[in-house]
Amino acid sequence: MRNPTKAPTKLVVKLGGALLDDARALSATIAAVSSLHHRKPGSVIIAHGGGSTVDRHLARLGMKSEKRDGIRITPPDQMAEISAVLNGQVNATLVAQLLAQGCSAVGLSLADGFTTTASVATHYPFDPGCVGEITNGNARLLDTLLGAGFLPVLSSVAVDGDGHLLNVNADDAAAALAKLVRATGLVFLTDVPGVRDGSGAVIEELNRSSAEQLILDGTIRAGMIPKVRSAIAAAEATGISVIIASWNEPNLLDRIASGERVGSTILPPCCEERVTLSTP
Repeated sequence: MRNPTKAPTKLVVKLGGALLDDARALSATIAAVSSLHHRKPGSVIIAHGGGSTVDRHLARLGMKSEKRDGIRITPPDQMAEISAVLNGQVNATLVAQLLAQGCSAVGLSLADGFTTTASVATHYPFDPGCVGEITNGNARLLDTLLGAGFLPVLSSVAVDGDGHLLNVNADDAAAALAKLVRATGLVFLTDVPGVRDGSGAVIEELNRSSAEQLILDGTIRAGMIPKVRSAIAAAEATGISVIIASWNEPNLLDRIASGERVGSTILPPCCEERVTLSTP
């Protein structure tokens, strides 16, 4: 089924979570990104986290990992280690796999070339430590790379005005990048095919009110709650639709780029009147 809306021409794709620990799934996802990049160079940006890789690294060092509401508590003494994993191990691995597919991938952090500026996040009801929120940005570097046919791969590490490293939630980082480069699509890849209703069927479209209704009645629960709320915030911040879909579907990105309806689409406020939920 084709989506009647215009097909995305510039995609920001967020990778992370269990995908980075599943070699077969990651290889298939890299191949899908590569296919899209080769068909239209300069049309894809990857934003990534790497939570489980960070967890394992910190555990080896005897450091505790803690999350609240999906946000990693980041003590100052852990920030350098988190940066080393995200900017080093995870970013380098993704770039290497893309290069092996013939993609002109470039590894970056959020801070490179003043792509973003950030400050310590203050909007949480708890102290998250060295967690950042993006306050501004400059698309010059990314526009230059995309215009030359490169594929930027950005970790979720930012820098504040004093040069301190900050850990940004990867979903928030992807949303900020989508807004910065005027993307026409933002995709959160996860380990499920989308947001499910009470019968287990994937819900095609959601907005804030319909999603909060499903959270309230327990249909959306556990780890899907922060994912959906991040997607809502991203849709509202960027004004574009956010797709939550599975990395287990190898041709997913090609289907999205061709305008096919895939997974669950979180609509921005301008489109909210399209969503209605049936009641039992």
